Amino acid sequence: MVGLAVRTRETGAAATLQGQEKPQIRSLTGGELTLENTVSGAGFNAIDLLYASLSACLVMSARIAARKLGLIERITSYEVKVSGEKTEHEPYRITRFNVQFLIAGELSDDERHELAEAAEAMCTVSNTLKASADVVLTIGR
Repeated sequence: MVGLAVRTRETGAAATLQGQEKPQIRSLTGGELTLENTVSGAGFNAIDLLYASLSACLVMSARIAARKLGLIERITSYEVKVSGEKTEHEPYRITRFNVQFLIAGELSDDERHELAEAAEAMCTVSNTLKASADVVLTIGR
């Protein structure tokens, strides 16, 4: 049996902040994003990006899982909504991620559950959040 080749891409990001400007994010592949740093402004803040990373990983993993489970032809769309609960005091952190899977198509409830669980099991972001990865800090000029 021929194994599937795993394709990878360069990953990483850098954030810069100049004076009173809004933070700028740039991916290693050239993507750019301006962060919103006010309470009422429209746009992504850093926590939104954390939620966005989890929702994007899960929705892409759901499509992969659907293919592996033989369900892909019966699904018309996937949506994953992520929110969370943040501590009120330092050290600030997200204590709970609330994830809602919406899968449109001709599936039973059992198939939807199996698909969502398979997606969550293969999602790199979800697995990383559950594993408490080390943060290694270096300081430069």
